[in-house]
Amino acid sequence: MPPSPPLPRRAFLQQLGAAASLTLPGWSMAQPQRSAAIINPDSARPQMPSGVMSGDTSATQATIWSRSDRPARMLVDVANNASFNNARQFAGALALPSNDYSSRLDVSGLKPGETTYYRVRYQDLQNPAAYSETLSGSLQVPGGGRDIRFAFSGDEAGQGWGINPAFGGYRMYETMRRFKPDFFIHSGDQIYADGVLKESVTLDDGSIWNNLVTPGKAKVAQTLDDFRANFAYNLLDQNKRRFAAEVPFLVQWDDHEVRNNWFPGQSFGAKETRYQERSLDVLAQRARRAMFEYNPFRIDPLDPQRIYRMFNYGPLLEVFMLDQRSYRAPNSANRQSSLDADAAFLGQQQLAWLKQSLLRSRSTWKVIASDMPLSIVVDDANPDVTPGGYEASANAENGKPLGRELELASLLSFIKQHKIRNVVWVTADVHYAQATFYAPEQAAFTDFTPFWEFVAGPLNAGTFGPNQTDHTFGPQVRFCSVEPGMKQNRPPTEGRQYFGLGKIDATSRVLTMALHDIEGKLLYQVDIAPQV
Repeated sequence: MPPSPPLPRRAFLQQLGAAASLTLPGWSMAQPQRSAAIINPDSARPQMPSGVMSGDTSATQATIWSRSDRPARMLVDVANNASFNNARQFAGALALPSNDYSSRLDVSGLKPGETTYYRVRYQDLQNPAAYSETLSGSLQVPGGGRDIRFAFSGDEAGQGWGINPAFGGYRMYETMRRFKPDFFIHSGDQIYADGVLKESVTLDDGSIWNNLVTPGKAKVAQTLDDFRANFAYNLLDQNKRRFAAEVPFLVQWDDHEVRNNWFPGQSFGAKETRYQERSLDVLAQRARRAMFEYNPFRIDPLDPQRIYRMFNYGPLLEVFMLDQRSYRAPNSANRQSSLDADAAFLGQQQLAWLKQSLLRSRSTWKVIASDMPLSIVVDDANPDVTPGGYEASANAENGKPLGRELELASLLSFIKQHKIRNVVWVTADVHYAQATFYAPEQAAFTDFTPFWEFVAGPLNAGTFGPNQTDHTFGPQVRFCSVEPGMKQNRPPTEGRQYFGLGKIDATSRVLTMALHDIEGKLLYQVDIAPQV
């Protein structure tokens, strides 16, 4: 990789200012309790409690992320060799209390198909002679004539199942790491802000599941510091830190980053007594900010609250990350007959963006990452929502599109009309794995070309399902990882944790989609030939 100069000072200051605009003063970080008798010999220099991560990669660009434990400057070396010969050196953003001591750096000039190595350390702002240890990571830039491989899943630390050291922690991350994906799509529910952890849970066989519990996970998240503590908790797991140092993340959110099945404008009803803050909009703003602080998000300076975005990996692949929380209408019976504000799911602006982005794409494969499934029926059973409401787009009616289904129908018709080929969906939320083929000849709505959807998860949470399937768009369930009548909220010890793996052959351009369990066992696989 030829050397290139670091970011100009003005560009660097603009990035730093954009990051600072997302934050407010104040911080705290939930940590496991330490004995006062223990003296840390490294206490005089910055610590890096959350490891290093990369993310939001494209064919030439990546974002590098880490955290300090005190005010410090991020220092990054980037090279195309593990020895860091001729490395490019960058002074990254400042880690400050206003952003919970997190920082990031956008690096450009990467080469498709080439492994990029990076290392991060921090310089103490109050004691410039004090430096942290150096943590290293790497990332594989997709493309360059190579096959592309990506993983996807969601849902971690949910339903009372947190980090259990005796179980091996978040074992799914180590399993996925062994497959060496070029990047990982985290399909949401990165945290369970509304999920309180207990120190121990008795399983059906009488054995005990023991959770690592920090102060931040012993209560529901309400303050900004509470949400930060939830994200910090998951990075205590050594499997996740190791995976994150080697595999870039593409992240979206679902509901549990805030609260189960939340929607904009919602307020807690009287039956919800755990929260002093009653506005879900207030909680969502705090959650969004903490999510940005704790992930290698590339913040859009023109729209710093935006989560939906796309990533181009050259002629083989483009990935479209959706946001099905920020613009949705309230959860309802989902039977609206016209596509208006009451039926919004993506919202008018995001839907238009997705259509035009798909239309402009010149990549063979277009992967749409949706945090919620398309035809799986998800009820909203919250006590402060009108009974009979629905959380996802499907409404269990099986007839013509109504409510949120109208957005999906509009999108599918647009794809057909403009002959946009090779669109595949990856989704999550329901805590089991499923492969579904959609065919118009078996659908109530027929104005679309056939396509596939693959559902994966959970990473480390309770297993549920199977849910009812809505037949508006003609879904044919080719594989489901759980059986009817299964007892719900199954613990990770039962092995019913799932991830997906996609592989695009660089020569044939065939996309192979597979679903695996926590041990890496192949459960289902299909080869999808590209349409031309």
